[in-house]
Amino acid sequence: MKEIVLQGQGQTMRAAVLEDGELVEVHEEEGMLARLVGNIYRGRVVNILPGMQAAFVDIGLEKNAFLYVGDAVPFQYDEDEKLPTSTELRVEHVLKPRQELLVQVAKEPVGSKGARITTNLTIPGRYAVLMPHTEYVGVSRKITDEQERLRLRKIARAACPPGKGIVVRTLAKGIDAQELEDDLQELVALWDQVEKEVLHISIPGLVHQDVNLVARAIRDWVDQEVEVITVNQPEVAEGMRQALKELGHPAANQVRLIYQEDIFSNYSIDDEIRHALQSKVWLKSGGYLVIQQTEALSVIDVNTGKYVGEKSLQDTIMHINQEAAAEIARQIRLRNLGGIIVIDFIDMTTEEAKEQLMNVLEKAVARDKVKCQIMGLTQLGLVEMTRKKVGQTLEVRYGRACPHCEGTGRIVKG
Repeated sequence: MKEIVLQGQGQTMRAAVLEDGELVEVHEEEGMLARLVGNIYRGRVVNILPGMQAAFVDIGLEKNAFLYVGDAVPFQYDEDEKLPTSTELRVEHVLKPRQELLVQVAKEPVGSKGARITTNLTIPGRYAVLMPHTEYVGVSRKITDEQERLRLRKIARAACPPGKGIVVRTLAKGIDAQELEDDLQELVALWDQVEKEVLHISIPGLVHQDVNLVARAIRDWVDQEVEVITVNQPEVAEGMRQALKELGHPAANQVRLIYQEDIFSNYSIDDEIRHALQSKVWLKSGGYLVIQQTEALSVIDVNTGKYVGEKSLQDTIMHINQEAAAEIARQIRLRNLGGIIVIDFIDMTTEEAKEQLMNVLEKAVARDKVKCQIMGLTQLGLVEMTRKKVGQTLEVRYGRACPHCEGTGRIVKG
């Protein structure tokens, strides 16, 4: 069972996603401090950095945005994979100082780093993503049925306007042709409006802002697994009901309104967030994880802890590892970890046990809407995986470095 909880308090809107009663995602938006990812700006190149193969672009934010050369040229695709940008490209040949650009925020600013931007614009809808500057039609790799992929690709090709591209999203699985075509028409109309707005926006300036948190919940999170939506504001509840009725989603009749300022407390969501800010995570069996985040990567260590098993050492190890794999997938989503992730499971001796564990981990991360890729076991027995960086981590959103130890977690003696 999947449930979405939306809590409004003053100017702040918070959303939580629960699967089988466990918190897996939490999002928030405060007044004008909405997320930047997805926003489109008119910008101007401030300076070129040949040594970094990138440029800084003024888009009107506090810090200049960062544009890598690979994001300054049109993406090339092969089937459903983005091909790597040619290493022969030089940023000084692609961009010039004071050049005007239409860009989109791809990653939020973090700490001293400005936002990362791209010139490859996308307009997301519920069932498809429109790419105004790329002639390409693709289907989400999470749709694995080949006949369904061919059907959706055929519909998308027929509906795609000349000179534009489309990627069909996972939520489109099983929908009829008319629903997908209607979604694409709305995206094209939205892009036409963006093109008109560009002419009236000064540089630097915001051209298009992505939808708010409630609308994103409907667009991105409400899939066929959602059974209940709990809300504490009447206008939000009614808006959700109407939107879901238009989609023909059965959850339209399961939008619950609770007149309570803090409905998160009913689900212990803030307690779960506090636990997720700690490095140690206890498993139900008595084992535990240690999760450490660094600039370059995140490291997860699995330990038996208090669990001693019942049958044999190998059964004990397999039980802990499989339980840990499911919890690791949840913690990665909840903490919004991105980039390289290295997992040190308890050592296993047989190839069969290793393969079985990899299957459990693959299945667990498959529920994550953010792209994850498990690279496999290294020679040292570590599991390497990657997860696309999307937005800020839970640690950045809800915490700050200790001013005394400067984030090391240690105080120097003396």
